[in-house]
Amino acid sequence: MQETLIDVVAAVIVDDLDRPTRLLAARRSAPEALAGRWEFPGGKVEPGEESLAALRRELTEELGVAVAVGAELPGPDGGAWPITSKHRMRVWFAGLRAGTPQPLEDHDELRWLSAAELGDVPWLDGDVQIVAALADHLVRN
Repeated sequence: MQETLIDVVAAVIVDDLDRPTRLLAARRSAPEALAGRWEFPGGKVEPGEESLAALRRELTEELGVAVAVGAELPGPDGGAWPITSKHRMRVWFAGLRAGTPQPLEDHDELRWLSAAELGDVPWLDGDVQIVAALADHLVRN
């Protein structure tokens, strides 16, 4: 019997949905095993919750922002990205609509990164493939 995968959602928050030049990365502060590594903000989809509702909820909880959700960055697994043996993640581009991002929950630092800076931080293992796919979506200055 196959184990059910846990659905996770994340946002690639960009400076401009039409011509993105930078994206927002968040450094984990918890759990200890992930502390110090970087990721895209988001989290688990609760039972009965729709993916985009979960994304908006997580961004409010983690960063204190509201976003305009843009296009999805489709992954190789039916649109999702396999990030661990038990988790798969769907990823959307998003633009800030209200609030200034703050590391409120599970993060201790936020950083805006250009395409040239994507390799400057140690990403979570599951996010590395997404970062590679994203590089071509950022407009290089």
